[in-house]
Amino acid sequence: MNVDKTPLKIEKMFDKIACNYDFMNNIISFFSHYSIKSKALDYLNIKNNSKVLDLCAGSGDMGRIVLKKSPKSKVAGVDFSSKMIEIAQNKNKNIEYFIEDATNLSFENESFDYVICAFGLRNIQDRKRCLSEIYRVLKPQGKFLHLDFGEKNFISKIYDFILNFIIQFLKNKEAYYYLIESKNEFPCPIELAEEFELAGFKKEVVKYFFFKNISFQIVKK
Repeated sequence: MNVDKTPLKIEKMFDKIACNYDFMNNIISFFSHYSIKSKALDYLNIKNNSKVLDLCAGSGDMGRIVLKKSPKSKVAGVDFSSKMIEIAQNKNKNIEYFIEDATNLSFENESFDYVICAFGLRNIQDRKRCLSEIYRVLKPQGKFLHLDFGEKNFISKIYDFILNFIIQFLKNKEAYYYLIESKNEFPCPIELAEEFELAGFKKEVVKYFFFKNISFQIVKK
């Protein structure tokens, strides 16, 4: 399988679905995605007065949760979809958002204590370069939290079957077929751990939800 992840195609796709993005996230996650994001951030244990980068920020859920847990932290968000950034900024007035390419960030070296990325890394064509940028902008001992789908097991196949059924009733079907294809093409958590290690990170935490269908990993610079 070879999913087209050229930046322009992905940008246009997310611009197109931005207005319904939050609603559809609730539907396709069975109203669980916000809770999962919150639990993953609990493990990161962000200290107050930290600087946090929300990479592939989408509509801004992760940044909003960070500020609920650590109100004195400073959060910046990055996404290359201008429509997504507009929604995120309207929802989170205390977060500054930037339209940027995750493989070529404008921030200075060692700018952040934490980088977080939920359901976004698999949309990036050059993952190796993106991980290099994450490593660059993190401070020494800084941590990176990555959250996405997990093992490709029987539960994952059931989810694909249900989602394929739901897609029949949706607009912008292409975007949700892309979700299934990109999910199944993306490396499993063990393979991702190897990529993170090659990028210079040290593994700290790997956790699973929903019979290993969702996973998050925390690594340290």
